[in-house]
Amino acid sequence: MRSFLLAAAAVAALTGAPPAQAQVQPQTAATPTLFDPMFQDHAVLQRGRPIKVWGRAVPGAAVSVGLGQAQIQATAGADGVWRATLPTLTAGGPYVLTAQSGGASQSVSDIMIGDVWLCSGQSNMEFAVRQATNAESEIGAANDANIRLFLVGRSSLPAPSATPRAVGQWRVTSPQSVRDFSAACYFMGRDLRRAEDVPVGLIAASWGGSIIEDWLSRDAVEKLGGHQQALKALDAYARDPAQGDAIWRRVTQDWWRANDPGTKQGWHLARTNDADWAPIPAEGFWESTVPGLATFDGIVWLRKEIELTAAQARQAATLELGPVDDADVTWVNGRYVGGQQGWDTPRTYALPAGTLKAGRNLISVGVLDTNGGGGAWGPAANKRLVLADGTAVSLSSGWRHRVAAPLGDLPNPPRTPWIGGSGTTTLYNGMIEPLGAYGLKGMAWYQGESNIGDYVGYRRLLPALFADWRARFENPDMRMLVVQLANFGPMASQPTNSYWAALRESQRTVVNADPLAGLAVAIDIGDRYDIHPTNKLEVGRRLALEARRLDGETQPVSPQPVSVTRAADGVHVRYAASAQLVVYGSNRLVGFELCGADDACRFVDATLSQNEVVLSSAGASDLKVRFCWADSPVCNIYGPAGLPAVPFEAEIR
Repeated sequence: MRSFLLAAAAVAALTGAPPAQAQVQPQTAATPTLFDPMFQDHAVLQRGRPIKVWGRAVPGAAVSVGLGQAQIQATAGADGVWRATLPTLTAGGPYVLTAQSGGASQSVSDIMIGDVWLCSGQSNMEFAVRQATNAESEIGAANDANIRLFLVGRSSLPAPSATPRAVGQWRVTSPQSVRDFSAACYFMGRDLRRAEDVPVGLIAASWGGSIIEDWLSRDAVEKLGGHQQALKALDAYARDPAQGDAIWRRVTQDWWRANDPGTKQGWHLARTNDADWAPIPAEGFWESTVPGLATFDGIVWLRKEIELTAAQARQAATLELGPVDDADVTWVNGRYVGGQQGWDTPRTYALPAGTLKAGRNLISVGVLDTNGGGGAWGPAANKRLVLADGTAVSLSSGWRHRVAAPLGDLPNPPRTPWIGGSGTTTLYNGMIEPLGAYGLKGMAWYQGESNIGDYVGYRRLLPALFADWRARFENPDMRMLVVQLANFGPMASQPTNSYWAALRESQRTVVNADPLAGLAVAIDIGDRYDIHPTNKLEVGRRLALEARRLDGETQPVSPQPVSVTRAADGVHVRYAASAQLVVYGSNRLVGFELCGADDACRFVDATLSQNEVVLSSAGASDLKVRFCWADSPVCNIYGPAGLPAVPFEAEIR
């Protein structure tokens, strides 16, 4: 079932170290404090809407705010926060934005009025221009002063900050400023700038490997339900990390006791016979080191025995296991010593005196891998037991393993809610909430790789994100652009229940239900060997086309069916007359499946008749049609402007 992220390197790439980020600078006493840190030199303010500005002054003080010919009066509240709404302006500039209160004043200059877009998601949105195809030429040509860039630095917080923070800096586009900026975001903005000839402001706030739940506000997560334990622990952690950690440790241990066969059967305890445990290398992901685990996600237990002298055993010690992908529970001599989450987080556990014993000692590690590479994959040389006297016992060999349960047999495991990228609300708190109600035209979202295991839940999470951010930025008309996941992973010689395809279908379904949302299809511009395809120029072009379509312009779109119906000559998949379907590379259409009960699917031939695809081999037992349904499907139907037809799954009516 789990046919994605087969290569060990993929998960490392998915959640790997970010490109250089904008420095996050706290406000200091020397920094002018009238304006919120979002209002800086070179900023772009949204055209066509009243312009909201805010900041801080002496509680109760009057504040005079000016932009161009407009002058507005505001009053700071008891908390010192003031807010003003300036009149709507058309595109243009530069302007000077001013604020005065008592003897204090602040001016920010070179302000442009245009369209502002927020780009967010995980690593494929974070992917920098310097990493993209033809990078040096693109960087060298980045000289449009009317494209302004704001790169939000990585920040994960268990609760929103009580005071304003500068999370980035507005910069004019140049080879220096564009180099580490989001490639998909920049290329989208550049296309919009060329097409509409208005200033464009781009705010990039992404985190590689992040799940969508970490980008939602606390209110949005509460409304979704099902996260009460995580929110309780997160609230406690914000007050006292030790208290939050204690709460979550109980949650995690309860899950392992309730769901892990290894824990239930005492695999963390000493055994007289380990014949049913097989050797495993001390380093590397198990997908690449153990043939039987080449595609395995789920729980595997690891065990290692060491002999200690009485002098060694009476000491306290530190157990160093290196990083474990993704979560672990670790026991020594039947005593729980720790557990963490985070694929690249080194595990270091303190062993109080009395944990060890003279003679044989058993280290047992339950490892839960939710996707990609799994296991205690770090260098073998870094695995060791460090005794209180400074001596170390190597753990670089002699490990054995046993499979406990595949992921498909397990309920969703708990994710530590304060770990940035895989937590709950922390990226919203650190990277979205500080933007305030900054005026935006829309958002471009490229995320989903880290949520493919819960493609059903994504159909609730993505619209919740839309609603949450429209409320955050006080814009119910905010455009929502979604990049549908690109092809990645193995090709299929037979129909398969692909999680990647199912997540793409969730994205398509959510976007189709929202009249202000658009889908940029990327099924033909991925790389089945690399989760980070470099052709972000085309991703940006397709996002820009959708942005212009949502503005009412006539623009080409990726064709998707308007009906799937049964007829005497087979099943008809009808597209809009404007789809202008073409078939590339063959006189046959590739990628269609007919499916009966229990998702028993088969590839079928198809013929194209104007705007209809006919599946003549359909029978009465066929219930639905799939198109381009695989991790890396082969499909050859396109519409205008080189846009691929949208992968889909649809019931036959």
